[in-house]
Amino acid sequence: MTINNLDTLAALIERERIELLSRWRHQVRQLPSAKHLDTPTLNDHIPGFLEELVVALQLRSDTTISEALREGGPLAHGLQRVHDGFDIEEVVAEYNILRGCLHDLAEANSVRLQGQAFHILNRVLDGAIGMAVQTFATQKALEVQHRREEYLAFVAHDLRTPLNAISLATRVLELTLPPENTTPETAQMLKALRRNVKHLEVMATKVIEENSNLQTEIGIKLERRAIDLWSLVEGLIHDLHPVAGTNSTRLLNHVPDDLVVYADANLLRRIFQNLIANAIKYTPRGQVTIEARESTDSSSVECLVSDTGKGIPADRIEKVFDKHETDGHAEGGLGLGLAIVKTFVEAHNGTVTVESQVGIGSTFRFTLPAKRS
Repeated sequence: MTINNLDTLAALIERERIELLSRWRHQVRQLPSAKHLDTPTLNDHIPGFLEELVVALQLRSDTTISEALREGGPLAHGLQRVHDGFDIEEVVAEYNILRGCLHDLAEANSVRLQGQAFHILNRVLDGAIGMAVQTFATQKALEVQHRREEYLAFVAHDLRTPLNAISLATRVLELTLPPENTTPETAQMLKALRRNVKHLEVMATKVIEENSNLQTEIGIKLERRAIDLWSLVEGLIHDLHPVAGTNSTRLLNHVPDDLVVYADANLLRRIFQNLIANAIKYTPRGQVTIEARESTDSSSVECLVSDTGKGIPADRIEKVFDKHETDGHAEGGLGLGLAIVKTFVEAHNGTVTVESQVGIGSTFRFTLPAKRS
């Protein structure tokens, strides 16, 4: 190809840019993730990319290729396509579709793609693919790591409640076993149990602390089914009784015994577990009441966890569901419990609120679907 033909190809791309983009969009919309995108989102940096390709052809030097791939182009495009829901094959495909459209344009106008023009065109496109794929793959890897770490932090937080129950149950056994019935072997086993529970508590705390800067937004897949709510709450009360203590805090199940909700059993258990454990924490003496009632149209169930504890100050009431929001006067805790509650309730398309008065107590309310939608 002569130098004049290089200029001819550059001028052709510049003159036919609008029609070229239209043909490219028509073909790219065949990709599953591109079908729903509007024109500006689908175009993204491609119009500017074509202008940069024209400059690369006009200047003709390999040293200008990096200038044709400015940082704001393919690098940002890869991140945009993560947001648009593309997979990595679709990111590569849209650039190769553009390559095909450029070849068709040259052929239709009797411009032969060979020699330096062919070299420049492929260098620019292949470099763009490499940059876009790099940022796309990096972002996807970070998102996977983020979800794993976030889930691990949630699990570590939820382990604290059963660990506290085991620890307190061990202490109750030590206090109630008559000395004459406590053999050296029994004492050694109880000591080993306490030591290992403490070790697990330290590990759980470390996981939570190491993930303290994570954002609270994870992908949650619900496994919904009909659940007997009274039975679920009764089981939790039995498990949490050692945490409440034998006499100091009473746990009351006022859920109707025939009430059914349609929810994910594991997430629902964790919602109630965190709310009840939180109520116990701030009610060293008194009672925690769990209630539920069906809406008038039977489409949803409102659940309540109330306590007669110390209550929440007015300046903190709006922040209690924020991640890592902590009571400065309480020991321990990174504030994950109520953030978990909010995340899991909203995953069921429900809402959660709180009412509280200092010195009187708090009531947490949340809604759940009563039946399959």
